[in-house]
Amino acid sequence: MAQLHFYIPDLIADKIKIKAEHAHLSVSKYLAELAKREVTNEWPEDYFEKLGKWEGETLQRPSQGTLEKRESID
Repeated sequence: MAQLHFYIPDLIADKIKIKAEHAHLSVSKYLAELAKREVTNEWPEDYFEKLGKWEGETLQRPSQGTLEKRESID
């Protein structure tokens, strides 16, 4: 596996550390996941499991009313 080295401002590094901690990942793993997602446009394997699901009331679509009649442009 390749290793990449780069420089970023301290403020950004601090924010990355916080985000990695909230994701329960090392900074290295967190950045690898970000890079992978950006390059491959794929969701992480367990993304939807971590996201959760709706557990409230069943959603109901409200009435859409009636369609208006428009004049033809012919």
